Amino acid sequence: MSKKNISVLLVDDHAIVRCGIRSLIERNSGLEVCGEAENLQEAYHQVSEWKPDIVLLDIKLPDGDGAAGCREIKKISPETKVIILTAFAEDAIVLEAVQAGAEGYLLKNIDSKSIITAIRDVAAGKPALDASIISKVLDVVKGKHPVDDSLTPQERNILELISQGKTNKEIGQELFISEKTVRNNVSKILRKINVNNRTEAAIYWSRQKSLR
Repeated sequence: MSKKNISVLLVDDHAIVRCGIRSLIERNSGLEVCGEAENLQEAYHQVSEWKPDIVLLDIKLPDGDGAAGCREIKKISPETKVIILTAFAEDAIVLEAVQAGAEGYLLKNIDSKSIITAIRDVAAGKPALDASIISKVLDVVKGKHPVDDSLTPQERNILELISQGKTNKEIGQELFISEKTVRNNVSKILRKINVNNRTEAAIYWSRQKSLR
């Protein structure tokens, strides 16, 4: 039995952009485009219908912005991961999207190979952010909190596994604790280091390791 393909929903108000990305994705094995939408309302309907693994989402759409769209997509399908693909790299826009729960933020000048790599990485649970985006997020994360010495050894282990893209279930199996215990610990960790989601937590931890 073949492995299930990674399903991708394309959300962009420019048909030519959607066409180009669809063609790119469909040339790569293990990936498939399950639908297209030119605005958020269409996207919400298709997310509800298809429950895609990944939504490639433009940040500026006719009926709203990508950050609000990301939040709504997460409500409709919590397991769906969102990659922002846009021409805009303003600090406020980037941070709002990451804080809304986007697992990836890529600029449209990215090369085609990197788009495919990002889709695979995010599907595997790893954040995918353009290098210039990481620096913006790190500046805010560093400003929010220095290294938190109150993190327990187990919380540090969990942060390390989050940075590796592990799911709660996988973390629980590796540390021999229940998935519920992992969820509770993740919530505590996010509060302690003052970040909003796993993507920010992974960036935070990667930064702390680089400073050691």
